[in-house]
Amino acid sequence: MAHLLFLSHRIPYPPEKGDKIRAWRILQHLAWRYELHLGCLHDAVEDAEHIPFLERLCVSVCCPRLVPWQAKLRCLPRLAGGDPLTLGYFANASLQHWVEATLRTYCPQAVFVFSSAMAAYVRHYHDGVRILDMVDVDSDKWRQYAATQSWPLSALYGREWRTLLAFERAIARDFDATLLVSEAETALFRSLAPESAARILTLPNGIDTEYFDPGHDYPDPYCGKGPVVVFTGAMDYWPNVQAVGWFSAEVMPILRGRFPDLQFFIVGINPAPAVRRLASEPGVTVTGRVADVRPYLKHASVVVAPLKIARGVQNKVLEAMAMGKPVVATPEACQGIAATPGSELETAASAVEFASRIESILAGQAPDLGLRARARIVRHYQWNFDLLDGIMEAPIHAPAAAG
Repeated sequence: MAHLLFLSHRIPYPPEKGDKIRAWRILQHLAWRYELHLGCLHDAVEDAEHIPFLERLCVSVCCPRLVPWQAKLRCLPRLAGGDPLTLGYFANASLQHWVEATLRTYCPQAVFVFSSAMAAYVRHYHDGVRILDMVDVDSDKWRQYAATQSWPLSALYGREWRTLLAFERAIARDFDATLLVSEAETALFRSLAPESAARILTLPNGIDTEYFDPGHDYPDPYCGKGPVVVFTGAMDYWPNVQAVGWFSAEVMPILRGRFPDLQFFIVGINPAPAVRRLASEPGVTVTGRVADVRPYLKHASVVVAPLKIARGVQNKVLEAMAMGKPVVATPEACQGIAATPGSELETAASAVEFASRIESILAGQAPDLGLRARARIVRHYQWNFDLLDGIMEAPIHAPAAAG
């Protein structure tokens, strides 16, 4: 078999959150067709335990540790230039040496880069097919961050938005294809990088509907408490931190006034200090890492996604829908999800709207919402890699316009 170099900003196993789920499914698919060489970074000790598993799957693996405070220090020199700080954060000398040695030794037929920051490792390599999976338009998240912050963070985030967008456009011009997770993200990036529009394509996420199956039996992690509203996600990710903070402060008091026993469970790895402090609020529980998120979804009354900043497709919403649960989400959290508001999920923007939607669900006024949600996922969210296979076999070489 031909060789393929796969680069990812995070170790793609275990597939326990959105970007890692997508990276793992693509890596798993490519393993059937290529001799894989995996270069990635890990930032948690427990993730390092899975490197031997990946070594059994791949011909070679390089997965050095990313220490966040050291990575932030590496960003500082870039402030004086025009490079995005993101590139400094994910730069690693040992990984760069390994990449260069792998390219020299194996001359891979294809290079698959997961997340734009990792493209810096192979910008000089032009042999074979080169595919970039941006997942979503990362630069636009920094634009949204800048709009929510005061100076100096607004200026810093604004700089990151502009410099990262310039880098994203440059690598999109240079690679054979750039993939995004939804038609909405694809349309956005085509508008921002029109010179590469012909090579900007959509590879949607899928959901393993046999794994996320509400028909399985799961123990009740809530021990009969209820009703229970749950949020799932990586709890060191700022939009998630902001979302649960807002829900706890603005929505929970309204709901607890109507349902005194209502519980809000925040389920996910690495809860930030601001999240851990929420556990002192009435009715709020912060779990930290759990072995399996499915019991928390199965036995929840409602799943919420109150994100104010979001890009791409929220896997947390798809997983909850696959488990047949009623979901209440902000319009931002529903971007890129093919579901009908009011029929397959509920949307809400304000605290009053959130509380009203949840109250209606708890009162039994939307009994089929979860069933319709599950049916939507089964119909439209199966993994399909035909597009990827086609690119690998016949890369798109449309000429890039000047710009």
